[in-house]
Amino acid sequence: MTYRLRPLYNLGGYMAAACLSFICLLITTQILGRIIDRVATAIGGDRIGLSIPGLSEISGFLLVGASFLGLAYTFIHGGHIRVTLVIGRLPAAARVWVEVFCLTVALVLCVYLAWNLFWLLDDSIAFNETSYGLLRIPLWIPQSAMLLGVALFCLALFESAFQTLMAAIKNPHKFTIDDGGHE
Repeated sequence: MTYRLRPLYNLGGYMAAACLSFICLLITTQILGRIIDRVATAIGGDRIGLSIPGLSEISGFLLVGASFLGLAYTFIHGGHIRVTLVIGRLPAAARVWVEVFCLTVALVLCVYLAWNLFWLLDDSIAFNETSYGLLRIPLWIPQSAMLLGVALFCLALFESAFQTLMAAIKNPHKFTIDDGGHE
């Protein structure tokens, strides 16, 4: 399937990868700080006390960003789990319509999620909500990543549903599961 907004979905994937890389960098820094402290105390020196406050909270928010920002990228590359055991046995003409139905349901649920995330983000900004951990991180930051990721996923689902619908209308007898949203 050809996605016209593929660069946008790829950008979401790169941002997800950046979130995961930053988690790795933070945890590696924390571990190296502990190793340096142990070595310093073992040779009779003082601890430097390198510690990243709120590491678990920051890592959790970055993981949320990685999970949501990577949704569209994963979808267009066929990484989401698809149960094709039943629809794979259907005739091509029926299979394409079942695929359209499934993509439409997924799109409706995703738009509903995006709508509610928008209002959650709006409330967080209006009430200046922050996290409860050691660091007072404004909640609109991770919620923005969530909303952006879900919005990208909505676009990818819409593109896929539209193209699958066009395949269902034009030539339903040549539809294969591989054409239904993945390369």
